[in-house]
Amino acid sequence: MAMPYLHEVYKDSGVPTYTFVKPMEYRKLLVSLRTPGKGLVVEGPSGIGKTSSITKGLEELGIETKITKLTARKAKDLKIIKTIPGDSLDGIIIIDDFHRLEPETKSSIADYMKTLADEESATTKLVVVGINKAGDSLVKFARDLNNRIDTIRFESNPEEKIVELIENGEKALNIKINIKGDIVKEAQGSFHIAQMLCKEICIHGDVLESCKNTTVITTSLELIKQKVFDDLSRAFNEIARAFATGPKLRKDGRAPYLHILFWLAISNEWALDLNQAIRKYPEHRSSVNTVMEQGYLESFLNGEYAELFAECIHYEANTNVISVEDPKFVYYIRNIQWKKFVREVGYKTINFKSIYDFALSFAGSDRDVAEGLFTRLCEEEVSVFYDKNEQHRILAENVEEYLGPIYRSEAQYVVVLLGSNYPRRIWTQFESQQFKDRFGESSVIPIWFKDAPVGSFDSTAKIGGIEFDRDGDFTLQINYITETLMKKLADNRISSNVGKITKSKNNKDDIGVQLTLF
Repeated sequence: MAMPYLHEVYKDSGVPTYTFVKPMEYRKLLVSLRTPGKGLVVEGPSGIGKTSSITKGLEELGIETKITKLTARKAKDLKIIKTIPGDSLDGIIIIDDFHRLEPETKSSIADYMKTLADEESATTKLVVVGINKAGDSLVKFARDLNNRIDTIRFESNPEEKIVELIENGEKALNIKINIKGDIVKEAQGSFHIAQMLCKEICIHGDVLESCKNTTVITTSLELIKQKVFDDLSRAFNEIARAFATGPKLRKDGRAPYLHILFWLAISNEWALDLNQAIRKYPEHRSSVNTVMEQGYLESFLNGEYAELFAECIHYEANTNVISVEDPKFVYYIRNIQWKKFVREVGYKTINFKSIYDFALSFAGSDRDVAEGLFTRLCEEEVSVFYDKNEQHRILAENVEEYLGPIYRSEAQYVVVLLGSNYPRRIWTQFESQQFKDRFGESSVIPIWFKDAPVGSFDSTAKIGGIEFDRDGDFTLQINYITETLMKKLADNRISSNVGKITKSKNNKDDIGVQLTLF
């Protein structure tokens, strides 16, 4: 047998030959592959061994039937996938990157899998491969499909499997890696990351093919990590910065896209359920919820930067799960120096003293103005309390206990829409009681309606505010109020950051603004 080259042993793409390791789910996979007709869903993060295991499993079983491999990444394959339910394709049909398909195509595939299972087809079997929640996505389109398919989830591989991979490579190349234990931990269960790091170690040790004599490669993990990170930066820095910035850099905003990227980096599952994340980090609930619920996140990923994000990030709007498709991108964002990264992206701060930047207080007759302000402020990526947007959270709660703290302290500023009906409504009277003591803290911003009776709001006469005229141009006035509120917020954050700089002059962390992530 010919002596193997490095690229044939530690492979960072394609199906491994020398370093293939059977994952924990392999036996279950074999059983499902040889079960006629019943659909199979193989799901899990990229780089975990899904496609390699299916390929090796089919080889091991010696299945002689026709095997058709398709992927949603290729335009020509996509055309075939869309015609599968009505086509005469038989044998085993493998559809990779299922999560990339359009809902209509997913639905037709789900219906076809159900039909094949009911007929116990002896000629056709569908195998769907996708990242996290691929099975859930299928079942969503055909609720009664759940018992008609096998779903095999590939989790992160245990350390002994990563050790086996590394040692298979050592044997093939006749080498010993001195930091094998460190690589096992660094890979965090990913075969792909282990392959990538081992390949870089061999290059650093000048091992490009199998050695005649056993060679010990001595290096440090930090050296290899930095080399890999520098190489990955060329490919992924632009993507990470574009995502963290969002559709437009808003220096005084809450940086929801940056926080999503950070949460994704620290997620052990390579996928992030945003609904769970905002429960874990409630201080960012409002801003992150807004980009989800208003459709901003989905349109951003499918917009100007769609091609840039396509190979790395996938967002399932139906489940609010965002996943990383390229394991190298995962490794890159996990090793970013986040304080430095935040500064480079351009945010002034990511530390906030309050849960909300603004809380709106208004009578129901002025909801159109409140809605307009809420929409525009959300576009600036700040956190706004607006009762309509939080209605589902208020349900079944003691409303006074829920609202009281928001107006008393949880919002940095209370914006009061002083229309003619404001003093007459029970809830506005309650809200004003909560924030009345904040006038002396420069935390209440009155918006005086021109048609409100003179003298109705004498207590606010000495407070700087903005006038709103119902006979004037609605959009122009909403934009003006928004811009003014954002300037006020920006001034406050600059003042807060100056204080932090003064306090930390002698701190060795010379970043300009002390940034403590979460």
